[in-house]
Amino acid sequence: MIERVEYQDYVSKNQPKSPMVRTLIAAFIVGGIICCIGEGIGDIIKLIFKDMSEKDVATWESCIMIFLGSFFTALGLYDKLGHYAGGGSIIPITGFANSVVSPAMEYNREGVFFGICAKMFVIAGPIIVFGVTASFLVGFIGYFVV
Repeated sequence: MIERVEYQDYVSKNQPKSPMVRTLIAAFIVGGIICCIGEGIGDIIKLIFKDMSEKDVATWESCIMIFLGSFFTALGLYDKLGHYAGGGSIIPITGFANSVVSPAMEYNREGVFFGICAKMFVIAGPIIVFGVTASFLVGFIGYFVV
């Protein structure tokens, strides 16, 4: 028991300290900038296509942001952004695109079916499953409570 306590003391003294304030500020700023870019794209679409409905603008805006996230992942820039910004780059829809494209690129040499198709949702798959499950549970509870 004493060895365990001594080891925990040793680890707590020697592990590097996380720059939490810097990380939080970077995540907030980068996530905000990504969202502002998305809003700007939506505003440009509204200016160009004046007759387009809000739903169609949102659809095109999402598609463009997914493309940009995938494109910057392919260039290797989104991973650098993620290293700097952490959760600020993961939460927006571009982070989801990154979580699908990264494994697809990594396993590309294993072939289309056993590489790209089989591994594409390794990271995003659990997020989708838990997101759908949580939304079902919240909706189910909300239906009977409200």
